Amino acid sequence: MKQQLVVIGNGMAGMKAVEELLSAAPDKFQITVFGAEPYGNYNRIMLSPVLCGEKSIEDIIINDRQWYEDNNIVLNAGPEKAITDIDRIHKTVTSQDGTVCHYDKLLIATGSKPFILPVPGHELDGVIAFRDIYDVNKMLSYSESKRHAVVLGGGLLGLEAANGLAQRGMNVTVVHNNEVLLNRQLDATAGHLLQKELEKRGVRFKLSAQTEELIDDGTGHVCAVRFSDGEEVLCGLFVMAIGVRPNYKLAEEAGIYCERGIVVSDTLQTFDPSVYAVGECIQHRGDTFGLVAPLFEQAKVCANHLCGHGVAEYKTLPSATKLKVTGINLFSVGDFQGGEHAEIIRFSDPSAKVYKKLVIENNQIAGAVLYGDTKDGAWYQSLLEQRTNIEEIRDVLIFGQAYA
Repeated sequence: MKQQLVVIGNGMAGMKAVEELLSAAPDKFQITVFGAEPYGNYNRIMLSPVLCGEKSIEDIIINDRQWYEDNNIVLNAGPEKAITDIDRIHKTVTSQDGTVCHYDKLLIATGSKPFILPVPGHELDGVIAFRDIYDVNKMLSYSESKRHAVVLGGGLLGLEAANGLAQRGMNVTVVHNNEVLLNRQLDATAGHLLQKELEKRGVRFKLSAQTEELIDDGTGHVCAVRFSDGEEVLCGLFVMAIGVRPNYKLAEEAGIYCERGIVVSDTLQTFDPSVYAVGECIQHRGDTFGLVAPLFEQAKVCANHLCGHGVAEYKTLPSATKLKVTGINLFSVGDFQGGEHAEIIRFSDPSAKVYKKLVIENNQIAGAVLYGDTKDGAWYQSLLEQRTNIEEIRDVLIFGQAYA
């Protein structure tokens, strides 16, 4: 008799765990999946190429509905199938439309929710996040009927949204509260190079800025943005891309221990031994997650324990940053600024728009920033992760693996 595995969340982390499980122990579980979006599993990180017209929705589907059928997985997809209750005593979950499903093991992969800045006017029509297919379709619709877009957030998602909307013909202004774009991943030099390149593509920037109010056009729709310095910018579409928060409300209401996310052990198990969790909804050793690489590693470890092998442990490693904007190559990993005992190695060729910076501590790479030429990014990352002593190749390290 197969055990019942219920998965809450049909996103990348949950379905990666299911794929790993099918590979390792295909006959162990009868799997039922609940997802609040009316699609199969799709690649959320490829929404930016869909927005700028390089890919279609069909191109980014990872597992279509046929895949679920082929693997005897019951898929409950759509807003009415969103889980509203977990009963840990009776080991059941209940969806919005009243569907009740029993589980022996439960995997929570509810992801994250976009952070919405609570400024006056944030509830107006035309104010959206950039998180899923629904948001992309809304942006595409707005790009046909409105001229001016404002994107709040100069991080990865904000810049990808701005680039996509500019490619669709909108006048785009990016608002960022720091003077450096991608300030959590890039230093000032690399950030400035990135800004110049995006300005060439028609994106305007308002940096070190504080948004004060979104202005109503009189019909309940946003028409402009007012800033703390008194400036107003026309705005028919306001996109918030200022980060995400783990979506752990459902777990917390079920009495599962949560802090900033669902707290899990190195095996991705919650405080309830029947319940596991992976992805952006979790907190592991104090860390929460917003990039895809650690999510996939979590999925592997979780599947290992669900199928009873029970040997893998999840360890958080530094994740690399890459921007999904065609023609712009940047890479960042680790501590890219460096502390007081760090040594910095730099290479700069402004005419070729190439900039490299390595942060060295105790003869090991602690961080790296590459702009323009990123081919050695994976090599630098592996040196960092393996804590390789670079003393013997230090004089050629900045020129890349071919010279070392």
